[in-house]
Amino acid sequence: MRIKSVTIDLDGTLLDTVPDLAAAANGMMRELGRPEYPIDTIAGFIGRGIPKLVARCLPDLDDVAVEQAQVIFRHHYAVENGRRSRVFPGVLEGLQALRAAELPLAVITNKAAAFTEPLLVASGLSGWFRFAVSGDSLPHKKPHPAQLLHACERMGTLPAANLHIGDSHHDAVAARAAGCPVFIVPYGYNEGEDVQGIDCDAIVASLEEAARRIASADFGKTA
Repeated sequence: MRIKSVTIDLDGTLLDTVPDLAAAANGMMRELGRPEYPIDTIAGFIGRGIPKLVARCLPDLDDVAVEQAQVIFRHHYAVENGRRSRVFPGVLEGLQALRAAELPLAVITNKAAAFTEPLLVASGLSGWFRFAVSGDSLPHKKPHPAQLLHACERMGTLPAANLHIGDSHHDAVAARAAGCPVFIVPYGYNEGEDVQGIDCDAIVASLEEAARRIASADFGKTA
């Protein structure tokens, strides 16, 4: 089936947000009187939204204490969000090609909605997308398929005709469960794991390559 819409992950696919998330996480750690983490360690904690990131930063705390720490993290992240994040190479070129192909675009992210739109605005990406479905927009988030199914319904696209592009196992699992084809980029976070071996239709070097593959209907997986 021809691709008729595209959904794209945010952190690790469109934007390198690790510097902002690390600054907020370490601000939280300082406020709690704890040692800071190296930025590469925090990069491995990213992938399932703020609650999981905070829990991984504070593995010795119980659920109640982690919820309290999330309040501190959110305060710091509200200040840091978008300050250091950068668009990955090939993203703007890919978005331009997808727009030229008249494909509707939506963001699918596990980031809380309070931070999603400000980040898209700060990075200059908001105008490329019809809407964003955030981690708290629905009762479920990736790897559950709900966000993708919701986006397809809003765009009037059958899941089989919607290509999802992400950087992680959770993107691939959500896409497979929703019935969407999926491309994975190798430069993102994926909770510190290599993307090789993920069940996807292709591993693409950039969004620009993804757009070329859509145009040529090339879904052959590459290393």
